[in-house]
Amino acid sequence: MDEMKNPSDPAPHHHPDLPPAAIELQDDLEGDTLREECGVFGIFGHPEAAAITALGLHALQHRGQEAAGIVSFDGTRFHSERRLGLVGDTFSRREVIERLPGSLAVGHVRYSTTGATILRNVQPLFAELNAGGFAVGHNGNLTNGLTLRRELVRNGAMMQSTTDTEVILHLVAQSKRARFIDRFIESLRAIEGAYSLVSMTNKKLVGARDPLGIRPLVLGELDGCPILASETCALDMIGAKYVRDIEPGEIIVFDEHGAESHKPFPPKPPRPCIFEYIYFSRPDSIVGGRSVYEVRKAFGAQLARESHVEVDVVVPVPDSGVPAAVGYSQHSGVPFELGIIRNHYVGRTFIQPTQSVRELGVRMKHAANRVAIEGKRIILIDDSLVRGTTSKKIVRMMRDAGASEVHFRLASPPILYPDYYGIDLPDRGGLLAATHSLEEMREIIGADSLAFLSIDGMYRAMGEPGRDPANPKFSDHCFTGAYPTHLTDQTQTEPQPRQLSLLAEAS
Repeated sequence: MDEMKNPSDPAPHHHPDLPPAAIELQDDLEGDTLREECGVFGIFGHPEAAAITALGLHALQHRGQEAAGIVSFDGTRFHSERRLGLVGDTFSRREVIERLPGSLAVGHVRYSTTGATILRNVQPLFAELNAGGFAVGHNGNLTNGLTLRRELVRNGAMMQSTTDTEVILHLVAQSKRARFIDRFIESLRAIEGAYSLVSMTNKKLVGARDPLGIRPLVLGELDGCPILASETCALDMIGAKYVRDIEPGEIIVFDEHGAESHKPFPPKPPRPCIFEYIYFSRPDSIVGGRSVYEVRKAFGAQLARESHVEVDVVVPVPDSGVPAAVGYSQHSGVPFELGIIRNHYVGRTFIQPTQSVRELGVRMKHAANRVAIEGKRIILIDDSLVRGTTSKKIVRMMRDAGASEVHFRLASPPILYPDYYGIDLPDRGGLLAATHSLEEMREIIGADSLAFLSIDGMYRAMGEPGRDPANPKFSDHCFTGAYPTHLTDQTQTEPQPRQLSLLAEAS
C-alpha cells in the first residue's frame, strides 16, 4: 500500500526537505506514535458515489493523513482525483466532487513509509488493461513485494510508482486468464503478506482480504447499494447499515447482477492484527465483532489487575490512551483526570527549526493540566511504547507541573520486533523494549515505576483464556516474533535494489 523499502535499509519516515533541526522536533512530536496504516472505501451503484466516498474517507482519516484519492466511473470514462494532504483539503470542494461523476467509486487515504509522499504513489492506482480500466486501493503490506517487483521489471514491466500495490496491477495485467475475476485471483495467489483491497473495473466493485484477515474490511449497505470500507465508523458516518465482515481469504464482487463471493484459498485460522484494537481503529468501530472502545477499556482494567500501585489519579496520554485509562480507573477505583491536554493543531507545516522552538519539544503537542496533577501521585496510561522519546518528555512535564509521583503503564506488551505488514515501526535497534531491560526503560523515561500489559493479559482482555502458542488468535508478532506469513523480502540472498526510483519529483 506504500513505498517499498529495501529490508537492509533503515526506516526513515521524515520529510526529506526538512532541515535536521526540524526533523529533531518532528521526532519529539511523533516519538512513540505508531504510524503507517491506510484506509480504503468503495461503493457500487449510487448516483452520489464520489461524495459518499469522500465522507467515508473522512471517517477513515485517522488511518492515513498524508494523501487521499478517489477514482470514479461514469459508465463511459474513469475519473481520478489524487491529492496530498487531508481529505477535507481537496474533497470538501464541490467542483472536485463534480469532476468525479458516476455511480461507482473507490477511495483511499494513506501514510507514507519512507521519504516524501509523492503524487504518483497516491492511491487508488489506475491502469488501462486490455479488458478496460482497473483501479485499486490497498491497506496492508506485501512481504514479497520487492521480490515480485524485481521479477516484473526483469520481464519488461515499467513501474510508475514505488508502492507495492503497483505489483498487483502488473500481475493482473499479465495474467492470461479470460475472466477478470480469474485474473484477479491468480494475482492474489502470487502475493503474500497483509492486504485488504478495494478495486473497481468499468463494471465491478471488488473487495479482497488476505487469507489470515490481518487487515480489516467490512461490507455495508446504503440505499440498497453495497459499500466496502476498512472500518464500521465509515459506515456510521454516511448512515449506512453494517452487513458483515469480509471473511479472511474472501474475494467479493459486485456488479449489475448482484454479489458473488469467491474463496479461492485453503482455509486458515484467522490472525487479525492486534494493533487494530490497541491503536489503529477508531474507538467507535466494531472490528471482528468486538467494540474497539470496550476492548481498550478491558486492556486498561487488565493492566490495573496486573500492576496497580497506590496513586491519587489516573491520567491518560491523549488521545489513544484515554479508553484504557477509563478502564483502569473504573477497575481500580482511582479517579480519572485529564492531566494532559492535547493540542490537535500541531502539524509539520508549523515546525520552525529554531533552537528556542526545539526546546519546547513535546509541549507543542501536549500541555500539563496543573490543577489536576499538582501535589498528586499520578499514573500515566498510554497505548504503547516505541522509542520512548515522547514518554520521557511527558514524565518530565508531569514532574514540572508538580506531580509528587509519576508512574507509567502501557496498555499493550513491550514491542520487541519490527512489523512487515504495514506498520511503520523501527528495526529492533530502534525499539526501546528490544534493547533495554524494564528497569533501564524506567530510568530512561524517568518514571517512579513502569509496567506493560502482559501478553496473556492482552488475550484475556480480548475474551480469550490466554495466548495459545500453537494457535495464536491474532497477529501479535511485534510482541512475540511469531510472524504469521513468509517474509520473502527479508530472507532473499540476492541483493535487493538499493533505489526503487531514479525520478526526483516535486510533491
